[in-house]
Amino acid sequence: MMNLRWVLVVALSIVSPAPRADVISDWNRQANEALALERPGIAGNPIAMARTLAMMHLAMVDAIGACEPMFKPYLGALPGAAGASPQAAASSAARTVLVALHPAQSKAIEQYYAEALTAVADGDAKAAGLEIGRKAAQLLLAQREDDRTFDGADTYRPFTAPGVYVPTGLPVVSNVAVRKPFVLKSVSQFRPGPPPALTSALWARDFNETREWGAAQSPLRDASQTETARFWQQLGPPAWNQVARALSTTRPLPLAENARIFALLNAAVFDAYLAVFDAKYHYNFWRPITAIRNADRDNNDATQRDAGWSPLIDTPPHPEYPCAHCTADGAAAVILRSAFGSGAVPPFKVTYRGMPDVKREYTSLRQLQDEVSMARIWGGVHYRNSNEVGEALGADVGTYVLQTILVPAPSRAMPAERPGKQ
Repeated sequence: MMNLRWVLVVALSIVSPAPRADVISDWNRQANEALALERPGIAGNPIAMARTLAMMHLAMVDAIGACEPMFKPYLGALPGAAGASPQAAASSAARTVLVALHPAQSKAIEQYYAEALTAVADGDAKAAGLEIGRKAAQLLLAQREDDRTFDGADTYRPFTAPGVYVPTGLPVVSNVAVRKPFVLKSVSQFRPGPPPALTSALWARDFNETREWGAAQSPLRDASQTETARFWQQLGPPAWNQVARALSTTRPLPLAENARIFALLNAAVFDAYLAVFDAKYHYNFWRPITAIRNADRDNNDATQRDAGWSPLIDTPPHPEYPCAHCTADGAAAVILRSAFGSGAVPPFKVTYRGMPDVKREYTSLRQLQDEVSMARIWGGVHYRNSNEVGEALGADVGTYVLQTILVPAPSRAMPAERPGKQ
């Protein structure tokens, strides 16, 4: 049975949002802006982006927790300080993580940090909060010290025969097995079963759907579908953090709970990417552009080779199965549904830096997930079954993260399940 006190706290925050500090959403926005300006190896890498955001938000939630305990900390408990400012602690934690991970953006980060602290009155509470935030960030940075760089050697070995040419651009994230999850026990913990057999009816169904709808000049796809496919070339972390910021504005949560949701979201998305790339390189399944140009080799009479077929959008440089976008979506949606429900939500918009004049609006998380799934088919880079498997994989990861970290502290009277949790 839901605790009445918790219901009252949430209800009051919804009808009277003014007292709610927006320090979590504000730092999330600032971090995303800084990441967009980073060198291409970071700005174009969803795993690197999710890692930074997860580290920042986990440090923030632990810092806030030291000021007003509500959840079990992600790392060890910090020495609290009576009356310490949780807003100051959150800003200090965010600033410390971002400057450490992205020194090239330190000028903008420090400027925003100074602006953020003007909202906190000077005094002992502020000073204590700043110290707690710094300690939380340092603890998190030390815990991830062996994962501070993504510049390790790429040891992918192309499949070929001696003397036979293969394209020389190497796929990305092939060394996923050495990456350290935030929550999962291993990157293969939820590895799905294999893609469909090439002789199966399921393979023929998916092959033909993508061949027909995802071709560069498909006569079936309309202008709106083409725009959708191009729009969802954007990466998962900036998109889903936009969604979280929008929902936390229209359905405000108490500060500690808002911090928790952002931390869970980004940890789940990071771990989901590790899980999906583990599966991708385990199965090494071919992309549509390869399959369709080689359909005479799949021993399936229901597929036909198209020697000149090309997809609408550029094919990502890694194996096809499962869909990474859909896996990140599945993980993110589980986390956000736990806070904002599984049905209709206030309308929210998503934008994409690559298409600045386009804004897409949604009224449910399910609507967004379905659109992304179709976008990968219309774009000619994925198959329907891969999208479905990816979303299920992400949901497994998201559920595990939700049940494993930042659970209510035993001393707090909290509901066992929040409205909308699936």
